[in-house]
Amino acid sequence: MSTPSTVIHSARLVTGRDTVADAWVRFEGDRVAARGIGDEWRAALGADTTVTDAAGRTLVPGFIDLHCHGAGGASVEEGEAAIERALAVHTAHGTTRSVLSLVTASVDVLAGHLATIAGVAASDPRVLGAHLEGPFLDHEFRGAHDPELLRTADAASVERLLAASAGMLRQITIAPEHPGAREAIARFVDAGVAVAVGHTGADFGTALAAFEAGASILTHAFNGMRGIHHRAPGPVVAAMHADHVTLEVINDGVHVHPDVVRLAFSGAPGRVALVTDAMAAAGAADGRYVLGSLEVVVDAGVARLVEGGSIAGSTLTQDVALRRAVIDSGIPLHEAVGALTVAPAAAIGRSGDLGRLDAGYAADAVLLTDDLEIEAVWGAGARLA
Repeated sequence: MSTPSTVIHSARLVTGRDTVADAWVRFEGDRVAARGIGDEWRAALGADTTVTDAAGRTLVPGFIDLHCHGAGGASVEEGEAAIERALAVHTAHGTTRSVLSLVTASVDVLAGHLATIAGVAASDPRVLGAHLEGPFLDHEFRGAHDPELLRTADAASVERLLAASAGMLRQITIAPEHPGAREAIARFVDAGVAVAVGHTGADFGTALAAFEAGASILTHAFNGMRGIHHRAPGPVVAAMHADHVTLEVINDGVHVHPDVVRLAFSGAPGRVALVTDAMAAAGAADGRYVLGSLEVVVDAGVARLVEGGSIAGSTLTQDVALRRAVIDSGIPLHEAVGALTVAPAAAIGRSGDLGRLDAGYAADAVLLTDDLEIEAVWGAGARLA
């Protein structure tokens, strides 16, 4: 049996690097087989090739979300069916690969969730693995994390979490100022896990030391950390200074002002990853939800803790993040697309096979209307939406 193929032609192809008019791409199986311009695509048509005429609309690589807790009324902690429900929402909005994020819980509970995510990732290419957003966080800057479950890192807990993830732990957020953090950063980096600085009271020097020790992501920049002061620049400027660090930005119009989003793109060119930090209410109605062990109320699409009022994730989808970047912050389209594709792929060590529509890369693509709305979505070579 021949491998199914797909051709998308007559597209305005926009990547994190350039824009190409009258472009085409050909998928064979779950990979990009070729790309070009004009009518060259006709030469390789087979009897089983599915052809889509983009008619001049914008084609971009599939979106990659490094930080997603749920959607459609479901949280990833609730098991396989809940994960599928959440992924369905984000897939419809252009996200073809996700790192599933877990909020603070006990090590035993987190180990169980990691094992579940590893199992799903083994069969569903949309799941890149897990992100532990806790429990090694700072109390003052904990945000929507249960203060009773926060803890410092110890070797036994680190090893337990690594073992439970079966190699599918992609990212972990750590407050680097606490005892055991430096050793934990070294161990996770050695295991191939991207370490993120976040939910932290660290100053510029402490954050920069963590980045020099191997940490390579800043979890939802500007949120859950000290802000920028002209004499105390804090973790955000430390991340801009360390040129290997990716800055996550939640571009929902609530977490970060549009002008500050522009500041992030200017301060870390090519190193901003637009993430959703979406919780269960994404793609669902306002109302009451639970994030981890904490009660959340969602009003007008903004999620906050019932007790204390801290922002508790978002209801964002990545197509909205793209439109806000371009329309509200004035980010050039190719740069905004890069923040949804190239930058997040690089942040987790997947720049060699994800985030581009080049030969050999994953056959993940999104077709957008002139208004940057979702027209169609392909993931691993299959039409998903």
